Parts: sequence; C-alpha cells; structure tokens
Amino acid sequence: MTIHSLVRTQMHFARKGIITPQMEWVARRENLSPETIRDEVARGRMVIPANVNHTRLEPMAIGIAAKCKVNANIGNSPVSSGQAEELEKLTTALKYGADTVMDLSTGKNIRPIRQALIENSPVPIGTVPIYEAIEMVDNPLDLTADMLLEVIEAQAAQGVDFITVHAGLLAEHVPLVESRITKIVSRGGSLMAQWMLHHNRQNPLFERFDDLLDICRRHDVTLSLGDGLRPGCLHDASDRAQFAELATLGRLTAMAWEKDVQVMIEGPGHMPMDQIPMNMEKERELCHEAPFYVLGPLVTDISPGYDHIASAIGAAIAGWNGASMLCYVTPKEHLGLPNAEDVRNGLVAYKIAAHAADVARQRPGARNRDDELSRARYAFDWNRQFALALDPDRAREYHDETLPEEAHKSAHFCSMCGPKFCAYNISHEVSAGVAKNKAKG
Repeated sequence: MTIHSLVRTQMHFARKGIITPQMEWVARRENLSPETIRDEVARGRMVIPANVNHTRLEPMAIGIAAKCKVNANIGNSPVSSGQAEELEKLTTALKYGADTVMDLSTGKNIRPIRQALIENSPVPIGTVPIYEAIEMVDNPLDLTADMLLEVIEAQAAQGVDFITVHAGLLAEHVPLVESRITKIVSRGGSLMAQWMLHHNRQNPLFERFDDLLDICRRHDVTLSLGDGLRPGCLHDASDRAQFAELATLGRLTAMAWEKDVQVMIEGPGHMPMDQIPMNMEKERELCHEAPFYVLGPLVTDISPGYDHIASAIGAAIAGWNGASMLCYVTPKEHLGLPNAEDVRNGLVAYKIAAHAADVARQRPGARNRDDELSRARYAFDWNRQFALALDPDRAREYHDETLPEEAHKSAHFCSMCGPKFCAYNISHEVSAGVAKNKAKG
C-alpha cells in the first residue's frame, strides 16, 4: 500500500491554529466562538466528521462543548430492504433531526446504497467497513487485512465521514467474555474474534493501525473506535473484557492523535443505571477525554418491542454525565430490521434524551424551547405548541383525533379534561381574580 503524506484533517488544521470553513460553520450552529471550536478540535475533545469527498455535507460537531448529538442507524440486511427503502429511512431520519446517519447495510448492493445515501445526505455518514468486506468473501475466515483496508480506502474515497473499526479488541481479550451471559454481541466484534481464533493471529486492524491512519489522514475520515466487547445485557456490564478493550482504545486514540486523525470512542450497550456515571468517567480517564458515543445504554433487558424507551432512559443519563453523542435504538432492537416508522420512533425518543441531557448540563439556551412551548400551552396556542414539538405531526394527530374539527385550533381545552376541568382555564380565572383584588387595593 502506498503511503501518502498529505494531511487534510480538521485536527491538523486546528493544531496549526487555522480556523477552517467547517469550524466556522460549526461555531454558528453551536453558538460558540470559532476559536473555541478550533481549540476543542485541536485538543481532541471535539470531532468534526467531514470527509473531503462528501460535497453535500453541512458540518457538525461532536464533543463535550457542543450540544448532545443523536445518530440514526439504517441499512439493509441479507433478507430485507433495498436502496429505495434506505433512502426513505434517510429522509425520515433527517426530518426528525438525526445529526449523523450510519449505513449498517449487510446485504446486497452495499456500495450503491451507500453512494445514494452520501449524495442525498447533508449530515455525516458513517459505516462499519467490515460488513462490506465480509460480503466480498464466501467465508468470513478468508478475509485478509489487505482486503479490509482496501474496503476502507474505497469507502473513504466515496465520501464516508466516520467509520467504526474494532481495532481495540485483542486476541488476549477474547477469553475474558466466557463468564458473560451473552458473550460478544457486536457483529464486528464477533467476526473479529472468530477470525483471530481461527488464524491464531492478532487483530489485523490493530497490527495495521498505522496504515488505517494514513487512509484517514488523506480523506479526513473520523475514527469511531468500536467497542466490540460492549456488554449485551445487564449481567455483563462493567466487566474485565469491556474495560480491557477500553484501555486499548485509549492507546489507539493517542496513536491517532499523533497523526492528526480525529477520534471518538464507542460505548455500551446494556447497563444498570447506577453504573452509567462511572462508565462515563472511566472513558474520560482512559481515552483522554475523546468524545464518547454511546449505544443507549439499555437499562433493562426485559423490554423487547420497547427498547427505544429502555435505552433512551440510559442515554439521557449518559448525556447528562458527559456522552457527546447518542446512538439511537428503535422498537425493533433485538427483533428485526427497522422500517421508516421505527426510525421515527427511535429518533424522537433519542432527541428527547439528548435535549434532556443538554438541559441538565445547563447548556446556554437549552431550555428556551421548553419555556416557549410552555407559554404557548398556557395560552392555548395549539399551532405554536405543535411547531415547537420534537414531532409536530404526532402532537397534532393526537390532539385532533378526539376533538371536533371546529375546535382543533381554538379550543381552550383538550379532550382529557374538557373546558370545565381544565386547570389552565381555571388558572386564568384565578389570575384574573388575583389581579382584580389587587386593583381594589
């Protein structure tokens, strides 16, 4: 593989003191100074996933100084969905506020689907390259390091903004999962563990990490260092396997930063609520404050069909305690391939979690929208309430379905209480009475 010295990463420019157009764009979006964005990127506490080949991109930032972000996973499977369905999911994800979108396709036509997504997406697109690499071989054990790096190079040239690589799952970590109930639940992690055991070799991405970094430097691909040993149930959370891999991710982060490659760290998984703050702190300690990107975590294992709720609870706690981006979970988690409606439900649940985290962290202006909606609610300004809601269509649908059409916009009540028992109506009368008494002296 030819090694090129060209470096075009946001971290490279930031460390030279240069404020790029991408940094200026992010500063406006985040209501922060361009200098703050530059300094956070230079420090590694913030990433701007912005592949130089993704021409339609509207830059965004992931980091503790920025608002908490939400990623939406889409993608086909070997048994379901195609390009039209995935573009519909992308459109839905964008409509309901996804900050990034990951194409996790594992079926046929992966490359054309990804190309269509990149061409139609103003938000960063992420992938897990090993999925496409596995599709190239009849037997996953036939995969080679060169093949995997060739796929990564092709995806980078195509315009993928960030990639999940399970480079920190080492051969010596694999035996540590034997005390677990669910062993290895990461698809990429399980494939890598299987390959290492069969070949009696170390993780090829770990061994060829410098080659991987050279690809990222040329195209400015942000590394999302994957947690191949993330816990897949409450029993397995915060164990030796999880933290051994996390420590390795910290080492890889330092190596990436030496080459000006942007990095974020992926986190669990499934986890009891009381362990979430400790895990956020441990990631900061071991991974040098690189942005933390968490899947959930799900705070219970008994919620199939409602895992978007169980995980949004954990996501809100994680965001409050320092997670920079939340990877959504849909109602189909553990059950099947999500459709567009599942994307909607999962994304709205996670936008609630991310916003709640921003409010709890007292981000400047984070609560303004809440206060504005509350004023509209008290004033019975239904249209304004709908406009401010995270899902305006759903709010309007629920409001209108049990009221006469003529009352949809003007009623000073909803169908739960009606006019006689509406606390807001009564409060208006109480306030009028207080004002009247005050005027009398």
